[in-house]
Amino acid sequence: MTDSYLPQHGDGGHRTTEYDLELDYRPQTGRLTGRATIRAVVGTERALPEIVLDLGQFRLTKVLVNGSRPAKYTHRGDKLRIRPAKPLRAGTPFTVEVRYTGVPRAVRTRDWGDLGWELLDEGALVASQPNGARSWFPCNDRPDDKATYRITVTAPTPYTVVANGTLASRTISASTTTWVYEQPAPMASYLASVQIGPYELVEVPHAGEVPQPAAVPGTLLGRFERDFARQPEMMLVFTDLFGPYPFDDYAVVVVDEELDVPVEAQGLSVFGANHVDGRRGSERLVAHELAHQWFGNSLTVADWRHIWLNEGFAKYAEWLWSELSGGPSTSALAARSRARLAMMRQDIRIADPGLRRLFDDRVYERGALTLHALRTKMGHAAFVGLLREWTATHRHGVVTTEGFIALARRHSALPLDRLFAMWLYEAKLPALPL
Repeated sequence: MTDSYLPQHGDGGHRTTEYDLELDYRPQTGRLTGRATIRAVVGTERALPEIVLDLGQFRLTKVLVNGSRPAKYTHRGDKLRIRPAKPLRAGTPFTVEVRYTGVPRAVRTRDWGDLGWELLDEGALVASQPNGARSWFPCNDRPDDKATYRITVTAPTPYTVVANGTLASRTISASTTTWVYEQPAPMASYLASVQIGPYELVEVPHAGEVPQPAAVPGTLLGRFERDFARQPEMMLVFTDLFGPYPFDDYAVVVVDEELDVPVEAQGLSVFGANHVDGRRGSERLVAHELAHQWFGNSLTVADWRHIWLNEGFAKYAEWLWSELSGGPSTSALAARSRARLAMMRQDIRIADPGLRRLFDDRVYERGALTLHALRTKMGHAAFVGLLREWTATHRHGVVTTEGFIALARRHSALPLDRLFAMWLYEAKLPALPL
């Protein structure tokens, strides 16, 4: 089974269980040297004669399968194809080790710009959604293939490194520092991230149980402290609405460059300097990225056509935060959103928007309106019960539109078929329910 939008990426013949990445990065030259140890299991249906991984244009220095040299391997067109000495039996675990070196090249796309590893003036940034992970490590690059990660990065000592998970160790030598991060919760490859820069490590003050570290340029610390001061309160509000926070901590990185939009990763969000103005001008984006930790990261779409389950939910979380923190109500924001959409072309079905419209604003806005219509019809208490069961049942798993509709039916005393048909599967924009 392949992804319906990006069938050329990933391989359904095996399931990854763990990535152990050891990276050495030199910002002055942009050179990355990597050793990836990948543990996986062959599918149960048939033996696996060939292991296929996504990997960009690096020079390979060693490839091993279960500690031995394979019979053959080729690396062309961003595909690493490895033929073991014997086909791997169905259902059996195996290990691949790949050593590689080179200057990472971002994945260039027509609709989404450059994806993956990006060289900054000082350091590097990773933003891989939906298919840029191959720009920096060999992977099974499909959203439904989730694994645990251990990411070790060695960089010059003046630089700070932030990656997914909890910082397990930091070892300083004469000129370099080695940072080790561990992410025990299963994670899709597009959500794996490394951020490198001359950042100061601080902590967002909070009263809850979830640590909230941050890496921020020193010149932006004052503005950051004001702009992110209410993030801990958001964490409490979203925990009440969506259920327990799904990871061990939540980190924020602010890069000293402008970004069009913030970048989501698992247990981590990346903002540009333009999102930190000292006036909370981007607070809705702070809420949006935090909400993705439940919707998109813990619950990951099984196929990219279900993208509204990520973006519609995060957008509606912005509206819920506004209402519950004393700003405009969800009803007022929904009315404004519908008015904007009414002036746009009505030719998108958000349950299956198509590859080129994956990140169309209408997917975000109409996805949020779908949830507002559902909450209006079900009532707030039933809606919150639905969301909490949704996040608990599928915690660290994959989800589909059909699965959400089925669960919503169980939580509603009223029929929902027409509501979902109008909002998700028809192009014409419906009226908001009263």
